Amino acid sequence: MLMYIIIGVVVLIIIYAISLYNGLVRINNKVQEAFSTMDVYLKKRWDLIPNLVETVKGYAKHEEGTLEKIVKLRNGAYDGMTDEEKIKTNQALSGQIGKLMVLVENYPNLKASDNFRDLTSQLSKIEDDIANSRKYYNGVVKLYNDKIQIFPSNIFAGMFGYTKKTMFETSSAERENVQVKF
Repeated sequence: MLMYIIIGVVVLIIIYAISLYNGLVRINNKVQEAFSTMDVYLKKRWDLIPNLVETVKGYAKHEEGTLEKIVKLRNGAYDGMTDEEKIKTNQALSGQIGKLMVLVENYPNLKASDNFRDLTSQLSKIEDDIANSRKYYNGVVKLYNDKIQIFPSNIFAGMFGYTKKTMFETSSAERENVQVKF
């Protein structure tokens, strides 16, 4: 009789471990899918930035510092970056783009340029898409992190090699008010 109880408990533990593992795989795949969706928009913005910088350069020669920071951030090989590097680089890039857009206010001829208006319209749409996909990504990462940190699934998550994922948060530069000095 005791043998049946032990076998029953072992079978239940195995079923629980399999179920938990499958749940971890599913939520991990959702995190990867959410990042891939966001990554499409980040790459679109990445590809749009050189055109924006070149357009601004023609009008805003006095803003070389901001333009250089954007170009420096943009010069890395995007496809060779890890997900973590993409998140960190894009957080920094978002802050610099925000500063650039505020600086543009000083150049009415630039704002009137059809090319610049088209680029900023595209950038605005992409930024909206990034914001929406970032919300989804962060929501899925929260569920994933909860799953791997809550007892008893944290024990199995550690055994299966699942680690905490980083959320795509607003950088401190984006949180600050941009100072415009004349």
